[in-house]
Amino acid sequence: MKLREQEESAQRFEKYVEGLAGVIGHADRVGPLCDYCTGLVLPGERKSVEPMAGKTDPDRMEAQHQSLLHFIGISEWSDERVLAKVREMVLPAIERHGPIEAWIIDDTSFPKQGRHSVGVKHQYCGQLGKQANCQVAVSLSIANHHASLPIAYRLYLPKEWAQDRARREKAHVPEAVTFKTKPQIALEQLRAARQAGVPVGAVLMDAAFGNDARLRTGMSELALSYVAGIQSNCLVWPPGTEPRRRGKPINNTGRRDEPDLISVKKLARGLPKKAWRTIRWREGSADWLSSRFARVRIRAAHPYLLPELIIPEWLLIEWPEGEAAPTKYWLSTLPENVSFRKLVGLAKLRWRIERDYQELKQEVGLGHFEGRGWPGFHHHATMCIAAYGFLISERETIPPSGSCRPTLFAQPALPEDYRPRGSALAA
Repeated sequence: MKLREQEESAQRFEKYVEGLAGVIGHADRVGPLCDYCTGLVLPGERKSVEPMAGKTDPDRMEAQHQSLLHFIGISEWSDERVLAKVREMVLPAIERHGPIEAWIIDDTSFPKQGRHSVGVKHQYCGQLGKQANCQVAVSLSIANHHASLPIAYRLYLPKEWAQDRARREKAHVPEAVTFKTKPQIALEQLRAARQAGVPVGAVLMDAAFGNDARLRTGMSELALSYVAGIQSNCLVWPPGTEPRRRGKPINNTGRRDEPDLISVKKLARGLPKKAWRTIRWREGSADWLSSRFARVRIRAAHPYLLPELIIPEWLLIEWPEGEAAPTKYWLSTLPENVSFRKLVGLAKLRWRIERDYQELKQEVGLGHFEGRGWPGFHHHATMCIAAYGFLISERETIPPSGSCRPTLFAQPALPEDYRPRGSALAA
């Protein structure tokens, strides 16, 4: 990046931070806010407090370290207000390439050692692809085909944590925080976004969330359409059939009263050859991405909803050529006249959240927080999302031949005797 471009980018960053300062509360927080965001966008392998203190104020490292620790771990500012301001400032850059098309629900995990970091538990860790000791956070992002931005983020607090007063107090978990499942957290985030007037898109999610019938019903009650991943054993009434019994949900009556119910896997295997179409949805790095899909109108069995209230929706199935069985299934309440290509395109748009988390973790250090408390965990994530939001806005200013990531500031030199914690040279 040329010097003039770097100076202009730094000026835009200063204006961006001024916007955040307007909702951060006390004036004493503005300096640490600017320094923390600066540390997150500067190059560096580690974005925890100590190395960021060394980069943002090398001549006052110890004092800077304490200042950033207090700002991120103790200071009482609102994550919700800051995230709302980030959304307000970054949304125009995203919408320059088209309206918001989707809201994306997902979770992300952070492997941890020990048992004292807030919310840590032996549970499924997506980052490792297996059960492991980790923290898990649930997020909601807004997206179109150009970009996406997380707008809500909350740690999942396992039941044993929620019920352990001593651990809660030590980790400073607010009294108002009670145990909620991940789908329940997601539904709260959707409800808050609806109330805040966020531009609406179809809600996208993988099967970990989409298989929850109560979450799907909750979205419909909020007048939100969805494209929800489901598992192959999800039960549906196939085309031409409907619930036979009225007045009782199937968890009370049992499947014996609904002999037409079949799994989506069985339905997919029975579809005629003409039901399948090859559809491409996005240009990849080498060629267009495409696969083989079928879609049918069905009614999905709901364990708690009265059968007569269940309305038809789309079942979308992916069965790539050469695979022995279908690989993915989705339920969708998009309109009956939605085009096949648009339905597939929205189902596949969920890939943007994978890109979000990759960049949030690799570029701005989302997983680098070393504290153990509830406020610090969320404050760090909020600052990472704020820094990421600025980088999204900056992409508009980078020419096609330029670097995909702006270098905002000349990085100050560290003192010659600086040794990061844990370094062999510091021993």
